[in-house]
Amino acid sequence: MDAPATDEPRVTCTPAAAELIAELVAAHGPLMFHQSGGCCDGSAPMCFVAGEFRLGSRDVLLGEIAGCPFYIGGDQAERWQHTRLVIDVVPGRGASFSLEVPTGRRFLTRSETCAV
Repeated sequence: MDAPATDEPRVTCTPAAAELIAELVAAHGPLMFHQSGGCCDGSAPMCFVAGEFRLGSRDVLLGEIAGCPFYIGGDQAERWQHTRLVIDVVPGRGASFSLEVPTGRRFLTRSETCAV
């Protein structure tokens, strides 16, 4: 399922996130991201080697960040339909299965209201 068409991207990333993504692509090859709505690690954007995360029938492709597809769970897409996700990087340990774990940095989702 694709997100509704709009002039504003539904997901973007900061320069720091783009830099980390470039490092991870150099080490692992093409990547993909998924944002779920769980608690703890489940609420963090997760980074995987492309194709290593099995998408569900309700997952929505929001767009791309640094050339990598970014998906979100369908329920979350509905709840955040008027929100732009901005993926950033902060110091800390990433989510348990996310590729950035060994880097000492983790991806973090920030949000902005947008006109959708």
